[in-house]
Amino acid sequence: MEVLGHLFEGILIALEPVNLGLAIIGVIIGLFVGAMPGLGSVNGVAILLPFTFVIQGFTGGATSPMIFLASIYYGAMYGGAISSITLGIPGASTAVATTFDGRPLAMKGQAHVALMAAALASFIGATISNILFTGFAPLLASVALNFGNPEIFALMLLAFATFAGLGGDDFPKTIFSICFGLALSAVGFDIISGEPRLIFFDIQGFSHGIRFLVLAIGIYGIGEMLWTINTSRYGSSMSNVEVNFASIVYALKQFKGAWKGTLIGSFIGFFVGILPAAGATPGSLMAYGVTKMTSRDPSKYGKGVVDGVAAPEAANNSASTGAMLPMMTLGIPGSPTTAVLLAGMVIWGLQPGPLLFTNQPDFVWPLIGSFYISNFVAVAVNIMFIPIFLWMLRMPFTILAPTIFVLSLVGTYAAYLDMFDVWLMVLVGFGGFFMRILDYPVAPAVLAIVLGPIAEPTLRQTLLQYETFTIFFTRPIAGPITICAVILIFLPAIQLILRKMRSKA
Repeated sequence: MEVLGHLFEGILIALEPVNLGLAIIGVIIGLFVGAMPGLGSVNGVAILLPFTFVIQGFTGGATSPMIFLASIYYGAMYGGAISSITLGIPGASTAVATTFDGRPLAMKGQAHVALMAAALASFIGATISNILFTGFAPLLASVALNFGNPEIFALMLLAFATFAGLGGDDFPKTIFSICFGLALSAVGFDIISGEPRLIFFDIQGFSHGIRFLVLAIGIYGIGEMLWTINTSRYGSSMSNVEVNFASIVYALKQFKGAWKGTLIGSFIGFFVGILPAAGATPGSLMAYGVTKMTSRDPSKYGKGVVDGVAAPEAANNSASTGAMLPMMTLGIPGSPTTAVLLAGMVIWGLQPGPLLFTNQPDFVWPLIGSFYISNFVAVAVNIMFIPIFLWMLRMPFTILAPTIFVLSLVGTYAAYLDMFDVWLMVLVGFGGFFMRILDYPVAPAVLAIVLGPIAEPTLRQTLLQYETFTIFFTRPIAGPITICAVILIFLPAIQLILRKMRSKA
């Protein structure tokens, strides 16, 4: 009851006119920052961090500036789905998994269904995450501390297994796609020895590695545009979406079938989000993979399934709150965006850590209360803006294709200010296009590119520390996760052998 009392007081402070106004402004800014390819929540929060000193000078405390930045974070998590669904370009890395089914739904003239599913799943995921954060923050922080390198690698292995094991795609091609993605993620300098590796033709631009956003925008921006032109699939069904009461009711009815993906994404996203250095991108990809794996018909995923939109969107919004937990309770950022927020808290004279809840309750509970307020504001604004988002689909493809191309170029350059990455993004786009022509699944490669930089260091550091692979099976948390992953990886091979034996019989 004491927690509920603190939460109620915090919500009342968050509802004060100044704080509520900052939350609304922050959510709207975050919505468009998240929808703009190449920006995302990290850049949005970092760019507007200096502005918070003006807010602090006006309000006289750290609570209002933090509410403003947290609202931008929330809005960006919602906004990432917009360009993923309407243009096929992920607004941020956290929304890559949303393109898998969100874009096909838009191609079938059901963009309003995908956008509504994304908004509602984001709201439910964030609400569940807020409740878990409020009630179990100290306990969940101690669980996160028990996750060392073996446990994190086991979790990454399980994520790979959800795509390789029961993904429904061609198994050999899926494995090849994962290996190809892992090879791309290894480009750059070795994390242990510092030696350069896979730097093609000694081109210095590869020395910083192949950045994920370059690959994501290339594959899902340029690659999708080329695929659409090649197949001439862009028809009138996309531009004939009418937003009225009947279409809204239809979209709500379609969302009823997405309850499984929403729940899976909510809990997986929060759990992965509280792990230091994991973040929302692995969480959203894992949620998509698990939802696909547990479906009665995995083959329909990637062709336009509402569950395939709901799962990653619930996960990335749930993870955004989850990532705040280690930042506030342990002083360890759970994502790149919370690292910027952590810097802001330190600048404002706050000391994140176990004593923050005890020593600074007048800061903590209004901030937690603002999570609930920002969540309501974000879902309301997102739904109200759906007609504006659908307007993009009414543009003729002769206008839309150059727009996608320009946004891809500008988004990549804005993210890294490096022309080499722009040219590499275009090259990757052609590579993704040819992969689709050859019927190789792109999603496993994207998963490997995201998880490779997390899986490799945790694997190598574990082996350097324990000098044996058995540690992944003997530790109480890592063991069961590793065993499940191994079973899922080898299950398709066993099924293939059994099918061949039956055919011979």
